[in-house]
Amino acid sequence: MKYTQLGRTGLKVSRLVLGTMNFGPLTNEADSHTIMDAALDAGINFFDTANVYGWGENKGRTEEILGTWFAKGGDRRDKVVLATKVYGNMGGDGDAWPNHDKLSALNIRRAVDASLKRLQTDHIDLYQFHHIDRDTPVDEIWQAIDTLIQQGKIIYAGSSNFPGWKIAQTNETAHRLGSYGLVSEQCLYNLAERRAEMEVIPAAREYGLGVIPWSPLSGGLLGGVIKKEVQGGRRASGRAAEALASTSTRAQVQSYEDLLDKHGIEPGEAALAWLLTRPGVTGPIVGPRTLEQLESAVRAVELELSEEVLSSLDEIFPGPGPAPEAFAW
Repeated sequence: MKYTQLGRTGLKVSRLVLGTMNFGPLTNEADSHTIMDAALDAGINFFDTANVYGWGENKGRTEEILGTWFAKGGDRRDKVVLATKVYGNMGGDGDAWPNHDKLSALNIRRAVDASLKRLQTDHIDLYQFHHIDRDTPVDEIWQAIDTLIQQGKIIYAGSSNFPGWKIAQTNETAHRLGSYGLVSEQCLYNLAERRAEMEVIPAAREYGLGVIPWSPLSGGLLGGVIKKEVQGGRRASGRAAEALASTSTRAQVQSYEDLLDKHGIEPGEAALAWLLTRPGVTGPIVGPRTLEQLESAVRAVELELSEEVLSSLDEIFPGPGPAPEAFAW
């Protein structure tokens, strides 16, 4: 495994981030523990979760699965850089009680204590805002975060799904208050969705935030979906199926798979390897449901894409270019 610094911090993290969103809803506790052990054995030390993972009536279940894994001991907790998120309402469906969501100082205090209990740990290494809160002043958010840091409950703060202007506003406010500010941004970023290159990634780099892409395979679209459909009759589902309904997108994905087949490269591994070449990227989040998917992701770290392949990928999936040139002169 290869490692890098998380943004401007001194924290060393693996170039792959283990995403745990499938733990609970799609992968049972025993198999989830097996995957986490295998990830640690492979050198992955950066684990990402969120308080709402588990979904529906089982919100919090994913954090609980990590907690029972940490409780097994063997230095599991000490070896892991643990990241979780706050924002979503933790009530059951149709049971959204006031002040049990978003980023008020009250909810942040309540949410971090609940996460610590589920995770069976005394601190969270990276506490991330899952979404912008249009109602809570940024000064209030930093007051709550600085209190948690002083209490030893969290070490760093990060953002997720923030636009570039909000990254700037949040860190400028932190600077004014004497706070350390955001150290990472977790954003939607992959070959098929490159809008983050316009302003989000430039803002993150300017303010010293590590970029952590989620959905690196675009919901399976970049994982060889057409080949799987042809060879095994396994049809795409979810976002990938919706995307392939477009004739132009299907032709684009076919060109992508043909290119990688020509070079003997697995599509999913190429999509991850491409992200690892992008400026500012700390590491993509991989969310394996099985050990085989984890092993494939680990291989991507060693995959070196040639200039020919990188150039061809840019032709198939052109980026928007930086702002303002992407939408002005």
